[in-house]
Amino acid sequence: MAATRVRSPRHSPRSPGRRAALTAGLVTLASTAGVTGDAAPAAEESATQAASSAGTSASNSAAAWSPRKLAITRKDRAAPHPLLSHAVRSGPLVFLAGSGGWYPEDRPDPGDAKVQIDSALRAMKMLLEQAGSSMANVLKVHMTIADPNRNLPLINEGYKGHFPDPPPARSYSGCGVDQMGRDGVLVQVDCVAVVD
Repeated sequence: MAATRVRSPRHSPRSPGRRAALTAGLVTLASTAGVTGDAAPAAEESATQAASSAGTSASNSAAAWSPRKLAITRKDRAAPHPLLSHAVRSGPLVFLAGSGGWYPEDRPDPGDAKVQIDSALRAMKMLLEQAGSSMANVLKVHMTIADPNRNLPLINEGYKGHFPDPPPARSYSGCGVDQMGRDGVLVQVDCVAVVD
């Protein structure tokens, strides 16, 4: 009986693989960011063509994804805890770790949630710029808020003016004030951004 050779889907010319699929998704995201109205279909078609090219040359896409994974440490801080990085850049994307709204080394008084979100977003801006990005390039923001029913209105006040239009997508998780990891912290914020 002759042995039958089974071709792995990973190597099949019909299946572009996870890397190519990720590249195609990122191309689509980058192509349509900020595109609205009549220009959106043209951008989508362009992204689809680019994604098709990415699917046929997954190995070329992998080589172009640079840096693969680069840790970035805030200039104004000591090295982070060994279990985390302040930020990580991978290709055109930057992923920021959570930044608390209050650190005793920055100011003696924690302040309210409005003061804390302003501090956290200023720290975010500095780290994004250090990574080669900006607040204009933030795609997604996530916040953890202590006692959101009380603090979210103040956070919304302090949030205004930090991001140019269109603002990034945003979500939050709520918790008790005793669950923020350190007394006095009312908000922690992280984000994903693109590098020009």
